[in-house]
Amino acid sequence: MDRQKKNNVLLVTPPYHSGVVESAGRWPNLGFMYIAGELEKAGFEVVIYDAMSKFHDFDRIRSNIRSLAPDFVGVTAITASVNDAVRVLKIAREELPEVTTLLGGVHPTFCYEEILSNHNDVVDYCILGEGEITSTELLSSLRDGHNPETVPGIAFAGDGRIRTTSPRGFVENLDSLTPAWHLVDWNDYPLYFMDDSRVAIVSSSRGCTHTCTFCSQHKFWQGTYRQRSPLSFVADIEHVAKTYGVNVFFIADEYPTYSRERWVKILDLLIEKQLGIHILLETVAGDILRDRDILNRYREAGVLFIYIGVESTNDQQLQYFKKDTRFAESKQALRLIRDAGMIVESSLILGTPGETPASIKETLALSQEYNADFMHFLFLAPWPYADIYEQLKPYIEVYDYSKYNLVEPVIKPEAMTRDQLLREVLNCYKTYYMKKLPEWAAMKGNELKRSCLIRGMKAIVENSFLKDHMKGLGGMPDHVLKLLNSL
Repeated sequence: MDRQKKNNVLLVTPPYHSGVVESAGRWPNLGFMYIAGELEKAGFEVVIYDAMSKFHDFDRIRSNIRSLAPDFVGVTAITASVNDAVRVLKIAREELPEVTTLLGGVHPTFCYEEILSNHNDVVDYCILGEGEITSTELLSSLRDGHNPETVPGIAFAGDGRIRTTSPRGFVENLDSLTPAWHLVDWNDYPLYFMDDSRVAIVSSSRGCTHTCTFCSQHKFWQGTYRQRSPLSFVADIEHVAKTYGVNVFFIADEYPTYSRERWVKILDLLIEKQLGIHILLETVAGDILRDRDILNRYREAGVLFIYIGVESTNDQQLQYFKKDTRFAESKQALRLIRDAGMIVESSLILGTPGETPASIKETLALSQEYNADFMHFLFLAPWPYADIYEQLKPYIEVYDYSKYNLVEPVIKPEAMTRDQLLREVLNCYKTYYMKKLPEWAAMKGNELKRSCLIRGMKAIVENSFLKDHMKGLGGMPDHVLKLLNSL
C-alpha cells in the first residue's frame, strides 16, 4: 500500500451511551456504510469502527487508532454525542499529529461555528448535511493535492475566522449510492428480545414533510423528501439477508410510508420474496389510518414493530408542537396496529415550561388510553437548532450537551424542580408497565408478540437508563421480576 497517497480512512462511532434505544439491541451506523461505499468507489481503503456498539472505552479507542494509523478520521455526532465525538478526534490528533479529522451529522451541520470556535485544534472540517459526496470530494482533494476550499458543503477554521463553502445539494438519485455492507461486523448487532437475531438498518427514503417544533429533521432535510425505488430498496434487504444472515431490519426513514403506491410495491415485493425476516419501522398515525385496509399486508411482509411518536395526550399541546394528528386519531392508529398483531411503540414528551405534577398525572392517565405496547415518557430536549429553542432558552438549567438525550431533565418547568420532574416521569414508567406486564402474561394466540414484549421489557429493565433509577422508587415488585425472568 502506498502510504504517500493518504488512502486510509477510519470512521468512528463515538462511545456515547444513555440507555435509550440501545436498551433493545444494537445496529450499525448506516450513514457510515453509505459514506464508506462512496469512498471505496474513489479508491480509499475504509475501516468502520463502531466503538459504541463494541462498548469500547477511550483507552481502547486510543489503542486502535494508534494501531490502524489512518490518514483520515471521521466521526459523526448528534447533540448528545458531540462531546464524545470531539474527544475521539482529540485522541486521533494526539496519536497522529498529521491526521486530517472530519466531524459530520445533525449537530455539526447546525452548530459548526460553536464546534470550530472551541475545537479547531482537533476538528479540521465539519461536513454540513449529507456526507457521502462531500466527504468523498473533500478527501479526494486532500489526497490528490487539490484545494479543499472548493468543495461544497464544508466548514472550517481559517484566517482567524470560521469559513463555509457553498451549500451542497442533496443526492438526487438515492439508488446510485452503494452501502458498504461488507465492512460491518454483523456479530456486533443483536436484538436483545429475539434469539439468534442479527440486525441491519436500511433506508428507503430521506426527508420529512412535517414541521414539529422540537425536532431537527425537517430543517436538516430543508423540507425535501426523496425516495428510493421499491426494487432497489428490497434488493438491498434481500442481499443483506442472504449474504450476511441478517433477519431483523430497522427502516431508518423518518417517513417511509409517505407514498401509499410506493409503500404497497415494497410490501408486495417483500411478500413475494418470503425472506423470513422481521421489519421494524417508524411512521405517522395518519398513514396507519390511511392503510387500515392493508395492515394485514404489513404483517405478511414481515413488519413486526411500528413506532409512532404521539408526543402528547393534549390537543392544545399537539398544536404547540405542530403535530398534524390529534389524540383521537393517534389512539385509533395505535389500536389498529395492535389489532393487526404487530407491536406498537410510542412516546410522549414531558417537561415543557408549563408542566406541573397534575399535568403529568393527566398525561399518564390518558397514555393508558393510547395503550401502546411500549410507551416512552421522554423529556423535552432544547436542541439549539430546533424551532422551539428560543422559547425554551430561559428555562434551560443544564448546558452539558451529553445530557440532551431525552432521558435526563435539562429544562426546569416554572412549577417544578428538575428532580421533581424526574421522579414524576419515572413513576409514569413504573405505573404504566405495572399494568402492561400482566396483560402480556395473559396474552393468547400470538406467542411471537408475547415473547417479544416480555423479553423486551426485561431488556429495558436490564439495559436502559431505568435500571438504576428504579431502585430509588423501590424497584420492581417481586411478582413482576418473576414474570420477567420466566422466559
